[in-house]
Amino acid sequence: MTQDNTTKIKKLDGKVPAGPVQDRWKTHKFNMKLVNPANKRKYSVIVVGTGLAGASAAASMAELGYNVTTFCIQDSPRRAHSIAAQGGINAAKNYPNDGDSVYRLFYDTVKGGDYRARESNVYRLAEVANNIIDQCVAQGVPFAREYGGTLSNRSFGGAQVSRTFYARGQTGQQLLLGAYSAMMKEVNNGKIKSYTRREMVELVIVEGKARGVIVRNVVTGEFEKYTADAVILATGGYGNVYFLSTNAKASNGSAAFRAYKKGAYFANPCYTQIHPTCIPVSGDHQSKLTLMSESLRNDGRVWVPKMKGDKRSPDLIPENERDYYLERIYPSFGNLVPRDVASRNAKLQCDAGHGVSATGKAVYLDFADAIKRKGEDKIRAEYGNLFEMYQRITDQNPYKVPMMIYPAIHYTMGGLWVDYNLMSNIPGLFVLGEANFSDHGANRLGASALMQGLADGYYVIPYTIGNYFASEKFGKVETTHPEFEKAFSDSKSKYEKLLAINGTKTVDEFHRALGLIMWENVGMGRNEAGLKKAIAEIQALRADFWKNVKVSGSNVDINTELEKAGRVADFLELGELMALDALERKESCGGHFREESQTPENEAMRDDANFCHVAAWEYLGDGVVPTRHIEELTFETVKLTQRSYK
Repeated sequence: MTQDNTTKIKKLDGKVPAGPVQDRWKTHKFNMKLVNPANKRKYSVIVVGTGLAGASAAASMAELGYNVTTFCIQDSPRRAHSIAAQGGINAAKNYPNDGDSVYRLFYDTVKGGDYRARESNVYRLAEVANNIIDQCVAQGVPFAREYGGTLSNRSFGGAQVSRTFYARGQTGQQLLLGAYSAMMKEVNNGKIKSYTRREMVELVIVEGKARGVIVRNVVTGEFEKYTADAVILATGGYGNVYFLSTNAKASNGSAAFRAYKKGAYFANPCYTQIHPTCIPVSGDHQSKLTLMSESLRNDGRVWVPKMKGDKRSPDLIPENERDYYLERIYPSFGNLVPRDVASRNAKLQCDAGHGVSATGKAVYLDFADAIKRKGEDKIRAEYGNLFEMYQRITDQNPYKVPMMIYPAIHYTMGGLWVDYNLMSNIPGLFVLGEANFSDHGANRLGASALMQGLADGYYVIPYTIGNYFASEKFGKVETTHPEFEKAFSDSKSKYEKLLAINGTKTVDEFHRALGLIMWENVGMGRNEAGLKKAIAEIQALRADFWKNVKVSGSNVDINTELEKAGRVADFLELGELMALDALERKESCGGHFREESQTPENEAMRDDANFCHVAAWEYLGDGVVPTRHIEELTFETVKLTQRSYK
């Protein structure tokens, strides 16, 4: 890559309101401009993605009177990947009366993210979370309840209170069905046009504003043009760059990445979350990994044999020969430390020779004590579907033997840069949920993804997009506009180019090779030499891809290989950006662990003097090193300190 020294590094303004953090959202809502009910009918909005963030945003805006058009790659909006979330959603209702509050949820989230998120965004998230629970109960979401009828709570990592609302191990599914039902009501009312089996392939910018998208119908292969006054991306994260992850295979980062290539800044791409409780890799045949909910760490105890290389069956290893290492190292939080801490410690144990399974890349999650204490019926009632899923995949009964777990890629805290109003640096392009970078810093706490998606969609975007409409003037834009014609032509050309290569290697071969490079060098442990190696290897792999990939079929029908090829082409660029961001951030924080920057106890060691900021990358063209802009982070309420969960 060549270096462009002409682009000036910017200090970005997050447009955070002034005043005490607890008053900022309330004051900002009052100060924002409004669109009166009759005028809302004059504005149109495109929503790409119909998971929790997208479906809730579409439903809310349509109910306000805006004209909404939604797109999803699935055959139904309710098949969005939000449906796979298992464990729960956080809110500081303090129903257990155990000391929780909005401030404590805010504090835990800032600390859990290792002080790399905006305080103002996080406080707003904690503030509106209680409303989410009320909204979802009103929709009929079947949250678990206590015997007396009150909503039940359980604990998740990074907190010493129970604030997680849940519906067994199917919380995401139930929340999405609630948002989907609200959305489909507006489809029936004619306020939402819902298009399924469409993949966004290009963002269209007219006179500096986001004014539409080009989508590809993945059933017919046809490219289609759509205009609007604003575009919302709610397309999830980019964890599938690693090939093996807990994400659905259709999940991808292409919509966000193509917006990046049209000028949207990509913030903190190296911040990836590795979930500590996943079913371990079993061989080269796998195309994805399976998550086991963090909620299992409420009752499951994590341990490894004290003796290195111990291959005895777990029931033959006596108690005094077991190391419950999380309870030993972190007595205050025990098995409920944050995900980055639990994952890193599992890797340390396995690297030291204490790992179990045939590969040595697993640790035990044991429910024997919980079953003795509560009884099998109680455990079955709380986790039954998760235990059944584990048994179906591994053919082992977790009621009788400990689960074997190992960390896996699960979530991405990085994403497109947005200001306090959730608008990117491109006017009119708003980004919600996992697709943006804003709320979780360098590590997301468990049960906070669902909270952020619904907060953004139900309670933030309806206000901020109205302020945008009331503050701007919009001329009518037709799909015949030259910018639409150019974007349409560029999109078709890319897919035609992929089909024309006619090489000898499959798309999956390239994706698997990229995933291995990423996991080995941009995974749980990162260092300068490994990151430089990854960048060089990704560049070589990308060059080989554009010479030797084999995409069978045509562009006029269903062609899943062509779909995958377009996404892997983006992953081959995004992977390099992630490695570059990790290389430039010469500190450890949360899920970004630079081996050169750790405490004597192997904890992440931040460098607040040099890296207490958001890194937002600007695309400058193919083969040119992108520019790294920054947004300084200030901590006025929660003081910067070394995280401790001991």
